[in-house]
Amino acid sequence: MSQLQHSTPAAAGLRVAGGDAQQYLVFALYDEAFAIGIRNIKEIIEYGHLTEVPMMPEVVRGVINLRGAVVPVADLAVRFGRARTVVGRRTCIVIVEVESEPGQFQVIGILVDAVNEVLEIPPQDIEPPPAFGTHIRSDFVAGMGKISGKFVIILELKHLLSLEELASVTDQPALADAAKAGDKPLLAS
Repeated sequence: MSQLQHSTPAAAGLRVAGGDAQQYLVFALYDEAFAIGIRNIKEIIEYGHLTEVPMMPEVVRGVINLRGAVVPVADLAVRFGRARTVVGRRTCIVIVEVESEPGQFQVIGILVDAVNEVLEIPPQDIEPPPAFGTHIRSDFVAGMGKISGKFVIILELKHLLSLEELASVTDQPALADAAKAGDKPLLAS
């Protein structure tokens, strides 16, 4: 699986036409296309073993040990009010960095069915979020990107990954132990 470990599109070797267009990672979830800005993405990893942690919100599928750091993994399907993501051959975890407070960032993994491509979407091809008619909360949608005559839902990570809900994940000592344990299951006492 490819890794995006660059802080800007230019550093990643991606062309930014005219400085106005932004790069977006397009991914699939339940046969729908979604996108997030690549500036929020740290890397993309293959789905591997997740350590489940008791008493976590249902949206948190578990944690992974990412180079010694405990990273919670959120299931976007659950966040959208659907059934848990069924792990398949192309399932992967997109590691994102979300600003929790001015100047402070939280690293979170999001579980997706498949990563499709990185596309440049000019501002004139992005429509405002619809006021109604979507199956996900309107504050989760930053806009609707037009790509080849079709719409892609551009997600607003700051609202989608409710950091109040997920912040407690990395503050619990049990999570650090779970991530270090790797394949060992965490048992509730």
